[in-house]
Amino acid sequence: MKFCETGSIAWYLQYFGLPLSLGMILYKLSNKVRFHKRKEALQGKVVVITGASSGIGEALAHVFFKYGCKLVLASRRISELERVKEDLMSKKVTLSIEPIVLELDLGNLDQLEVFTGKVHEMCGHVDILINNGGISHRGSILHTKFEVYKQIMNVNYLGSVGLTLATLPKMVERKSGHIVFISSVQGLISLPERSSYGASKHAVQAFGDSLRAEMKQHNIKVSMISPGYVKTSISINALTGTGKPHGVMDVSTAAGFSAEYVAMKILETVVNEENELIICQFVAHFAIFVRRMFPSLYYYIVARRAAKTT
Repeated sequence: MKFCETGSIAWYLQYFGLPLSLGMILYKLSNKVRFHKRKEALQGKVVVITGASSGIGEALAHVFFKYGCKLVLASRRISELERVKEDLMSKKVTLSIEPIVLELDLGNLDQLEVFTGKVHEMCGHVDILINNGGISHRGSILHTKFEVYKQIMNVNYLGSVGLTLATLPKMVERKSGHIVFISSVQGLISLPERSSYGASKHAVQAFGDSLRAEMKQHNIKVSMISPGYVKTSISINALTGTGKPHGVMDVSTAAGFSAEYVAMKILETVVNEENELIICQFVAHFAIFVRRMFPSLYYYIVARRAAKTT
């Protein structure tokens, strides 16, 4: 039997390639086995999802319901939540648990503890809190009213923080729980015409990092999700500088990932207890890289973009 010449490509493939390939295959298989076991552990978990009446929140309701979670669906729009609930129940999922529908306005900060009290009264505790509810912004800094900044910060940042603070004590008491924040790529890089939205998501990112560090000793997990463009109604419902709805589906949003795809990736992140998920298109990934490694170049690029929009 003739062996390959030492140092040749075939020799490297024979002695290193095959073992590495087998190792990677076994690693991926073991990961899949662990993932399926962890997914089974979701059955019966109490999962609270804010902003569950549409978009990513509605898609999250479907994927967590599929794995037997006890869902609490929260939003301002009760009629839409009831629609989502009916849709879920029509799926006739094995071992499904009827979702609970509760009204919640994240911008009404006095309502958060009352809402959490209702959840604890009905479910006993919360296993997974998904802070998904939020609102976006379209408008220049010069032409955006201060009231718009306050409204977006209340909903996107203070609403999520307040709900988290109301939920944490029981999690700490039980030494168990998972807090998930649906942030945005714009929490990592700021863009023109999105100042209030980006600021609120930057704040969420910072709070999440601090929370993760402090909750480690209490066995509470924290996952930060940063999606790029997702095909939802976020741009249609975004506030303009005057506080009125934008009412337009942006081209980039229309071309984004499906909410169902993003929801499944979020489920995987939660199941694998990962700290962070950045799920976006190449351009956004590249922008994050440039911002971190070549900030001056990033500043130049976004300044050019801002000049084109004025």
